[in-house]
Amino acid sequence: MPSSAAPLLEAMPDPAETARVLAGPIRSMERLSGGGNNRIYRVETAGGAYALKCYGSTERLAREYGSLSFLAGIGAGSLTVPHPEAAAPDHGAALYEWIDGTAVSRAPDGRKEDDMAQAVAFAAFLAGHRSAEGAAALAEAAEACLSLTGLLDQIESRFARLSDVDDVRLGEFLRADARPVIDRARIRALTGYAAAGLGPSAPLEPGLRTLSPSDFGFHNALRRRDGSLVFLDFEYFGWDDPVKLTADFLWHPAFSLALQEQADWHDGMMALFAADPAFSARLRAQLPLYGLRWTMILLNEFLPERWERRLFAGTSAGWSEAKAAQLSKARLWLREARRLTDGPDGDVRSSFPLLADR
Repeated sequence: MPSSAAPLLEAMPDPAETARVLAGPIRSMERLSGGGNNRIYRVETAGGAYALKCYGSTERLAREYGSLSFLAGIGAGSLTVPHPEAAAPDHGAALYEWIDGTAVSRAPDGRKEDDMAQAVAFAAFLAGHRSAEGAAALAEAAEACLSLTGLLDQIESRFARLSDVDDVRLGEFLRADARPVIDRARIRALTGYAAAGLGPSAPLEPGLRTLSPSDFGFHNALRRRDGSLVFLDFEYFGWDDPVKLTADFLWHPAFSLALQEQADWHDGMMALFAADPAFSARLRAQLPLYGLRWTMILLNEFLPERWERRLFAGTSAGWSEAKAAQLSKARLWLREARRLTDGPDGDVRSSFPLLADR
């Protein structure tokens, strides 16, 4: 069991020095809670406040800073995303506009009536700028799923990595519970693809892909005083199948959606990507598989290298407690994936609500 985040901590320069390199003389600096795999600070200077983000990965730094620079260039501006100010790759950090806002509720009853409309509008903004200058040069999203085979391979890869972990509870869950559902979901998806005349290994043609934050949801949003939302976290941004954007939003474990919100998101994506003739068929075939993919992701806490990242970001949880909590969540996600896999093969909307008792 790792007892510290030593490899990451030793490699990270002093945050105060990094702040001075990027922002000049600083008046104060405060580390913020949260941050996932990173460390985030509020930095006060004579010119105003900034957000300093210290990454545990230079790849994620480059992707996020480049993505936000692209979005600033096409007019996203400070209304929907933070403006990138400066980056210092040798310090593993970047400086961004400070957003004066409050966290958006992760539960439906704490959100505003038009929050979903703003989320759909941002997805539409990205889709509407697929031909913008510089868009073609952007990379695929991290772990993009551009074919059914690619999605299946990702699930199997995560399953294999978790199977190597020496943990009795995890091993039993994977072998006895998850494995049979994965096998049935694969058959269901391949059958659906065959019925729709789709090739499971054929990558989605570039003209049908969309730009995606790849970790999109209300957990990565702040609300300004005027009610407008600012979306955060573009470490995994890039080109992807809009089906993945759609499914991930529905399955994401970091926030929950009411039945009407699920329907509104689904309907919004169906309208947005109506020109894609196979969008509905792909979504119907792949939705249970995305539930299984998230089942595997929820178990990342069992991987020592992933736990190192949590320690780097400053988690206060104990490793044993974190693993037990994530296994419990994974059981719920697996149950829902099983329900969709074994249930009637109707339209996606008829499967809602997903995760009703999460």
